[in-house]
Amino acid sequence: MPKLTVAMGALCLCCAAIAQPPRVRLAVVNTPDDLLRELAPEFEKQEGYRIEFAYIGEEPHEAARKGEADVVISHFGHPGTEPFLADGMGLWPVMIFANQAVLIGPPGDPANLRGVSDAVEAFRRIAESGARFLVNNAATERYLAQVLAEAAGRSIQADWYVDSGLRDQPAVQAASRMGAYTLWGLPPFLRYKAATADQALEVFVSDDSIFQRVMVSMVVNPEKVEGINVEGARALQRFVLLPATQARIRAFRYPGFDRQAWWPFGRHNSAARLQ
Repeated sequence: MPKLTVAMGALCLCCAAIAQPPRVRLAVVNTPDDLLRELAPEFEKQEGYRIEFAYIGEEPHEAARKGEADVVISHFGHPGTEPFLADGMGLWPVMIFANQAVLIGPPGDPANLRGVSDAVEAFRRIAESGARFLVNNAATERYLAQVLAEAAGRSIQADWYVDSGLRDQPAVQAASRMGAYTLWGLPPFLRYKAATADQALEVFVSDDSIFQRVMVSMVVNPEKVEGINVEGARALQRFVLLPATQARIRAFRYPGFDRQAWWPFGRHNSAARLQ
């Protein structure tokens, strides 16, 4: 009798394992996991797959190359995206949403940016007011700052434009100490604020479309990597492109920040993707 009980228990455990819905493994960059976790329950309910965040970090393409993910979600301009696709490791990239940078600065607002929605006008005011802008030397933020300075007709060789060689959080902390404005991604800035309670910086301009940076999803090529759940990966892509899902992306809000943070980009795909 004890042997029968043990055997039945093992059988129940086996059945429970079999009953688990198939998983879709995601490798994603740092920023979209909050949004994707909010979307996951509805995807799992509609499609019958279980989302597993196999990797969250700076190198999602490398995780996929190792066979650890079925789908990669990253910025289209991520340094790993082009070689990943050129090597045939990923299928055609699907545009799904965009996150954004924001122009942040001291609460005293010496350039009088409060209420400004045009990033070029904001840069013009910073340059003309005698306030300072500290460059965030992350590649996309540095490039964005140069575009905005050019559009505003202001020289980056002048005193208002400070380049200390810092990037990301160290640059933001330096701007906080200096009472300067700077650019950074919205999700990392909000996470930084929550972790440090830094009150020396706040968001001033966030709504200009130039701040948006598109992200794509790429199904890992099953001809290059074994064990890829292609059907589950494609189901996730279809789900994210649904009008209802794109609407939820637009409506997503971070606690304490009641402005749009993510931008639906599904319509930028081919018409066949949108059927």
